[in-house]
Amino acid sequence: MASVTHFPPIEAREGPRWRRYLIDSTLSIAGALVVTGIIDALHLYPRIPNISVIYLLVVLTLASTRGRYSAVLASVVAFLAFDFFLVPPLYLFTINRVEEWLALFVFLATAILTGQLASALRERAEQAARRERETRILFELVHVTNREDDLEHQLSIIAHGVVEVFAPWGVQDSALLLPDGKGRLTVQACTRQPMEQQALSSDEQSTAAWVMEHGQTMGLYDDPALTSQKSIPSVLRVIVHSSVAGRSPRRTIRMLPLKMGQQVVGVLRLRILHDPQQFDKESNWEVERERPDPRTTFFWTFLDQAASVIERARLRRESVHMEVLQRTDALRVALLSSVSHDLRTPLSSIKAAASSLLQEDVQWDDEARRSFALSIEREADRLNRLVGNLLDMSRIEGGALKPEKEWYPLNALLHEVLEHMQPTLQGRVVNMHLPGNLPQVELDYVQMDQVLTNLIENAFLYTPPESPIDISVHREGAQIVISVADRGPGIPSSDLERVFDKFYRVHLKQHNAGYPGYHTGSGLGLAVCKGLVEAHGGRIWAENREGGGAIFQVALPVGKKEGILV
Repeated sequence: MASVTHFPPIEAREGPRWRRYLIDSTLSIAGALVVTGIIDALHLYPRIPNISVIYLLVVLTLASTRGRYSAVLASVVAFLAFDFFLVPPLYLFTINRVEEWLALFVFLATAILTGQLASALRERAEQAARRERETRILFELVHVTNREDDLEHQLSIIAHGVVEVFAPWGVQDSALLLPDGKGRLTVQACTRQPMEQQALSSDEQSTAAWVMEHGQTMGLYDDPALTSQKSIPSVLRVIVHSSVAGRSPRRTIRMLPLKMGQQVVGVLRLRILHDPQQFDKESNWEVERERPDPRTTFFWTFLDQAASVIERARLRRESVHMEVLQRTDALRVALLSSVSHDLRTPLSSIKAAASSLLQEDVQWDDEARRSFALSIEREADRLNRLVGNLLDMSRIEGGALKPEKEWYPLNALLHEVLEHMQPTLQGRVVNMHLPGNLPQVELDYVQMDQVLTNLIENAFLYTPPESPIDISVHREGAQIVISVADRGPGIPSSDLERVFDKFYRVHLKQHNAGYPGYHTGSGLGLAVCKGLVEAHGGRIWAENREGGGAIFQVALPVGKKEGILV
């Protein structure tokens, strides 16, 4: 499971405003009065006429730590305290001398302006730090999610990231709900419980469906007594937090839409610890999205990034689906083209031979009848091989073609293949190079017979009639390598890897020289050979032969027989 513990948390939300104002007011009044007491106790005024500037230290301190309100209030309190306690007549808000009035008002203006500037600098520094932290978090999120190709891991990263980053805001748990194939929202990623233990209650299911449909934020209390109502509108409202003192914290469930533009791609379920002392009673996340506050804009930006990850995954799935459909359509066209041609040719020959035999006005001699019968048999065998290749290809792709292996000598297998191919080879010269100490190989006799038959027939069809076919076997370590070589036109180097692809056919100019394979094949024979050889744990490849021609090689593992290496 992916982890996002390296994500730094966002700063906690501020507490109730009245508490902050109370603390700021207390510090401002206390600071100004303390400075006034020090000046009075040490009799610094009027010995030092400009001693009032010492108040600026308090104003600057409060402006840089607490903010504008505290600085302004401290300036006003300092102005009043200085006049009341230090400027004659004492303990009255009156001043006898005009220059003292002027000095006090200059001090007040200076203090307020200084506090405003210091507070503005503090706010800008905080904004810069917050933006830097938010940018780093978003960068890490994008970096980690883009590094993962699996949607499940990406969603897990987002779910954990929401909890890690927004834990100071009371977020304790998060789950991502996406529609399944039937359109029903299901939990695709969560942070607390294993996926198989995650189940939505009926209220959660109906609420999430409503959020998905309308694209609005809604909430539920995580309390069965409060969610027992059946009507959706009664619980599908953003919860207004109470600020009544003394109430214990309780959890609420938020359902937030994940949007890409106007489209809702999923729902985020958050379990939040609702502390009346932490949240303002006017807190409304949907309103905050419509009129964003700098502190909540990042939250929606984070969710927008989550929505973009989901949308990218959906587009990637659609792209893959479209590619599969395109390839399927291309294969269908190739299949129809190949099979229609390969079926039409033997069927035409069979139809012509059978029609000739049925002609009553022509007296055929025995040799002619035999020729027609042999033509029918030959073309029927050709049809049988084509249908067999099609069936084998479908079983290979479906994983249903399993070899039934047994120990068998390769030299005997090769002789038997050549024996039943004598009618096809029609006197073609075949050279065999078989060492005398060949071990037995564990193989499926029928499947390997088909592989060798296809390779030898391929060499016969696409080479000149007078050229020989060379078959050899040799051992290379723990493998037995069977080679079928010819002296034909060879294979273009760009096609050496593709000749084993389904329905792929090499177009050679030399085909017009009158080879037996002038017709184009179905492009299935070599593909079937590759599937059968790989099912045996071997491999097959093609090379161009020195001096002209091609060579097809099949490598089969020797294996062990009764615990002894053969």
